[in-house]
Amino acid sequence: METNVFPYHIPALLQETINLLNIKPEGTYVDVTFGGGGHSRAIMEQLSAEGRLLSFDRDMDAFANRIDDERFTFVHSNFRFIENFLRYYNAGKADGILADLGVSFHHFDSGNRGFSFRTDAPLDMRMNRNAPLTAAEIVADYDEEKLKEMLKNYADLKSPGNVARAIVKVRAVAPITTTFQLSEAVMPALDPRQAKKELAQVFQALRIETNDEMGDLRRFLEASVRVLKPGGRLAVLTYHSIEDRMVKNFMKTGNIQGEEKKDFFGKVLTPWKLITKKPVEASPAEVERNPRSRSAKLRVAELV
Repeated sequence: METNVFPYHIPALLQETINLLNIKPEGTYVDVTFGGGGHSRAIMEQLSAEGRLLSFDRDMDAFANRIDDERFTFVHSNFRFIENFLRYYNAGKADGILADLGVSFHHFDSGNRGFSFRTDAPLDMRMNRNAPLTAAEIVADYDEEKLKEMLKNYADLKSPGNVARAIVKVRAVAPITTTFQLSEAVMPALDPRQAKKELAQVFQALRIETNDEMGDLRRFLEASVRVLKPGGRLAVLTYHSIEDRMVKNFMKTGNIQGEEKKDFFGKVLTPWKLITKKPVEASPAEVERNPRSRSAKLRVAELV
């Protein structure tokens, strides 16, 4: 049987995440980002015969990694619908929820999905291949101002307007439909001293927009309060400042904006108790083994 040269995914901060979830052997757990199944398998190892794990992934490629165990349920869906599916599978409330927001190695290393500028491929970037909107359609249809706003929000670029203008200029002559065409179009607008870094940021912004990743994260975080048991834990691994800020705000104040609401005595009203005061980051040894773990930040909170 043919096997992939690359692993589907290597989970970051694996042991730290499992430890901080404080897993109860008989509990119900949810991994909303199944991917290669690394975190899910580690959770399963902690469960007794009475335990249960539901794992979500909107990319059907991940189905091949499913765990053959009657305690395990693979849910082919976006994690923003966690509340609906826990009800559908009669799972009750969860003792713990894990979200690893990193993109799987599989998506970057599979050249035909359009996630990476390193290989030429159709400009797709959809996590769910049945989703209606592709990255190519965004590049073709967004006006200059909307492209600029997307790049400003989701890419840490010095001159997002210049990049947006470069895209509009090139597409007026010929459609931009592949990763190499996009790279060539924006390259003149990037800082030549850090062109590769900025190009990665352009691709990141386009991927986030294509998959509505921030909308998904907001809906998921808001639902987590309703689907966790009191004392249940939420563990989230983030990889860039935008999503990390959302998670930090939510765990600190109970809302995405980070707006503090205080009681009569000045205490911040929040449904969460922080388990990690500061984010847990990968050790030098882990970064050496898995360089992609360098940007990972793990935050954990307990529902009170």
